[in-house]
Amino acid sequence: MAKKVGMEPIHQIQKKFGSRAMVTAVIAGMVFILVGQKPIAKGLVLGSIFSVINFILMGEILPMIISTSRKRSVLFSFVSMLFRFLLLSTPLILSLKLSSLNFVAATIGIFMVQIMIMGDHFLRLIYPEGMERT
Repeated sequence: MAKKVGMEPIHQIQKKFGSRAMVTAVIAGMVFILVGQKPIAKGLVLGSIFSVINFILMGEILPMIISTSRKRSVLFSFVSMLFRFLLLSTPLILSLKLSSLNFVAATIGIFMVQIMIMGDHFLRLIYPEGMERT
């Protein structure tokens, strides 16, 4: 698959925050399993997986939306948003239907990428000199 011109910075950001979100979710999940809270662990990891998928889709779809005509762009944006909402509702619906998944943990997992981004910005405010610019 050919790489799109100018997509490398987006892919670096996706990799950075997607990886951080998944590592954090898996480590937190292991801690919850160790303390006997398997449904919380499963909900957190499931929500995080869907959060990362949503983040990657946004990065891939944005250039397509920008490069099309206004009319087509509006339609494509709307369809993309609907699809991503359906995608993000999947772990919530599963956690409501299955007792083996915790709803609150799945909800937190859905926001895991955003939590990582906010955490990164917060750390940069506290330690502006110590943080490398990646």
